Amino acid sequence: MNNRKIIIAVSGASGVNLGLKALKLLPSDIDKHFINTQHSQIVLDKEMKSTFHNNDDISASIASGSFGSDAMLIAPCSMNTLAKIACGISDNLITRCASVMIKEQKKLILAPREMPFSAIALENMQRLATLGVIIAPPVMAYYSEQQTLEEMEDFIIGKWFDLLGIENNLYKRWE
Repeated sequence: MNNRKIIIAVSGASGVNLGLKALKLLPSDIDKHFINTQHSQIVLDKEMKSTFHNNDDISASIASGSFGSDAMLIAPCSMNTLAKIACGISDNLITRCASVMIKEQKKLILAPREMPFSAIALENMQRLATLGVIIAPPVMAYYSEQQTLEEMEDFIIGKWFDLLGIENNLYKRWE
């Protein structure tokens, strides 16, 4: 059986570490693809076994439904990226891959990062949710008793992995 193919994309600036940490924590048997809008690919390439894609390259392999990606997580997801996806605008690799996930009815998880959400952002999230897109902002729960920032990040990433069907022990479960 072929490895699952997961795309992790980082959009916006605040919370980039969550997307990077999620990429790092993905199990080794997953075929990882990463899209980054920042200029940190050289460092990341040395630290993680992943395929890196330039966000301007909409002809990349992962931009096609025939590539067979299983899921995509955009963490963080800026309101600009969320709005483009909601309106069907595919002007970069992140939004193109998201469009492919929607048309292929594959799992797409968006982690919007702004607070509070404007009425426009909420309308865009609602539109996407009706299409089956999972809206999963980095929100804390207190039942797992996180004490450090790292434990809070692990909780959020663990919840995203749960949505992706990836077994993990990143946080204390509800008893």
